[in-house]
Amino acid sequence: MHMTISQDEIHQLLLSFAEAGATVLRLKGGDPLVFGRGGEEMDFLQQQGVQVRVVPGITAASGIAAELGIPLTHRGAANSVRFLTGHSRKGGIDPLFIQDQAADPDSTLVVYMGLSTLPSLAARLISRGLPADTPAAAVERGTTAYQRTVFAELHELPSEVAAAKLESPTLIFIGQVVALSPSWPGAAAKQEPATMPATSLPPATV
Repeated sequence: MHMTISQDEIHQLLLSFAEAGATVLRLKGGDPLVFGRGGEEMDFLQQQGVQVRVVPGITAASGIAAELGIPLTHRGAANSVRFLTGHSRKGGIDPLFIQDQAADPDSTLVVYMGLSTLPSLAARLISRGLPADTPAAAVERGTTAYQRTVFAELHELPSEVAAAKLESPTLIFIGQVVALSPSWPGAAAKQEPATMPATSLPPATV
């Protein structure tokens, strides 16, 4: 059974255990300081006089990109990378904040928690000048045995994600670097964007 508690309740739980003299481990997936609210928890505890140490993890953007062979930056394809939240206000369909600069064809966009707002996100980026045929990918449960990936051009990605019935958590990559993945279907993506399980990916090499 999945139990949801508020961020304030999490803060109080952490504090109550710490005040009882326990050494508390708040375990998060990925990097707790990238859209993980780790900063909020750290700030709250430090204000209460609780000593906090962060053990860094690998954020989903880096881990999943490496799994798919997508370089987040690449000479001639992307000179920067931006992490965006796809969250909406009060459960709406529009992402919170997409600035004009996000529609930069020389940058890689990685969108966390953007599954429900993807149609609006794609439309806004295109309306702000990002080419509709920009390569993109949506990755459900990346780097796990349940990973599923949809590759498509940006204007087709929302419909292909809907057809594949991807579920949260899903990370979205947008930019020319996506086409550098060995799994990018190339020209065939215009007709048949690919949905792939993790087992179809080539084995990782060191």
